[in-house]
Amino acid sequence: MKLSFSPVRMDTPLTASVEGDALTLNGAVLDFTPLPAGAVLPRAAIDSPWIAGDVTRDAAGVLTVPLILPHGANAPHETLFPAEMTVAEGAVGLPVYDAPQTEDAAHVAD
Repeated sequence: MKLSFSPVRMDTPLTASVEGDALTLNGAVLDFTPLPAGAVLPRAAIDSPWIAGDVTRDAAGVLTVPLILPHGANAPHETLFPAEMTVAEGAVGLPVYDAPQTEDAAHVAD
C-alpha cells in the first residue's frame, strides 16, 4: 500500500496500521479489499475524516491512499513536506507529529 500525505495543523495526532488491504486509522478500519485493479474509490464515498482524496488501485493491484497528516505547531520539515511511503504490514511509521520545543524557543515565547 502506498500512502501519500496532506499535512494539516490540528490537535489530534494520527495512528495508522496496515493489514493486507485494510488500513486502520485511529482505531477505525477501512477495508479496501473490494476495490478492483484499475479502479478509483472517490473520497466522497469514504466515511473517514483522515482520507485526503480518492483511493486508487493500479493495474498491478497496488493501493494508493492519500491521508491527512496532522501535525503540531512545531512540526519538523519532514512532517510539513512528507514523502510518499510504501507500507507492507503492521504499524505505519508516520512522520513526527511535533518537535519538542527547545529551551531557547521557550524563552522567546515568554
